[in-house]
Amino acid sequence: MIIVKEGYKSELDLLETEIAIKYIKDNFERDFAEKMNLIRVSAPLFVRSKLNLNDHLNGHERVILFDIPAIGEDAEIVQSLAKWKRVSLKSHNIAPNHGIYTDMNAIRRDEELDNLHSIYVDQWDWEMVITNEQRNYETLKEVVERIYSVLLYTEKKISQKYTYIKKELPSEIFFISTTELEERYPNLSRKERENAICKEKKAVFLYQIGWPLKDGLSHDGRAADYDDWNLNGDILLWYDVLDRAVEISSMGIRINEESLIKQLQHKGEEHKLNTPYCQQITKNELPLSIGGGLGQSRICMYFLRKMHIGEVQSSLWSEEDLKKLKDLGIEIL
Repeated sequence: MIIVKEGYKSELDLLETEIAIKYIKDNFERDFAEKMNLIRVSAPLFVRSKLNLNDHLNGHERVILFDIPAIGEDAEIVQSLAKWKRVSLKSHNIAPNHGIYTDMNAIRRDEELDNLHSIYVDQWDWEMVITNEQRNYETLKEVVERIYSVLLYTEKKISQKYTYIKKELPSEIFFISTTELEERYPNLSRKERENAICKEKKAVFLYQIGWPLKDGLSHDGRAADYDDWNLNGDILLWYDVLDRAVEISSMGIRINEESLIKQLQHKGEEHKLNTPYCQQITKNELPLSIGGGLGQSRICMYFLRKMHIGEVQSSLWSEEDLKKLKDLGIEIL
């Protein structure tokens, strides 16, 4: 469902918006790569089905599958590159505390469309090699703080270039686990908890997503075969334009053999241990890593104070939604 705040009007027209999008993406990408010691690599739009390299998200989303007669195999359009990046670290022979990033473009056909969600996903996907000694909360926190410093720097640049944009990000990001969040707001739903803590702190890293809370359900769905559920999380920002929290990034320290087996057992997916990717994990053939995705359109939407993600990316929307947006004076790319 589309939400429009009364009195909303974009400060930039279509052409000005396109120019601003490029400015944000150019600056953020450069600063992010430098801060994180990342090199840019080329990424696939689709992967071989048999390799189990696609991200299956919560497990119920349908991938877009097609056959390729020329090679006699099936392929899938990616939903994210969470697994592919770790394999890429090995093939590029990346050293510890260095990594890769790429432009990830995906199609999520079953997404429920609203102000923040589109069937088209564009992210900066990144992955960095770490040592076994770095597989801990301190490393996760330090990397999150580095990413957040780039967001702060980007806001500073944008507010200097476009005077209508006022600085809203706090100087530091607040860390809280899903268990602590549940204890803090026991009577609220998951999303209501995120909104409550973000409205108070403005910038939050919510960590440990995947294991069940007191009611037996996880805070949010996470696949069992890429993030370590004890060492992952989301970067959430409070967004006044929509009066809600906005997830900018999902990230985490990746599974090792021990966490992979535990998480697959919890979800009843032990059969995945026979897939090529999981076999590489259990045989210690892939580097240990931390990684995630940063939503390009969401970052542009946030910094340009846009009401709808269609104002900063070109996708498909229902005729009903397009008419509603047009009637409200919201220009879609």
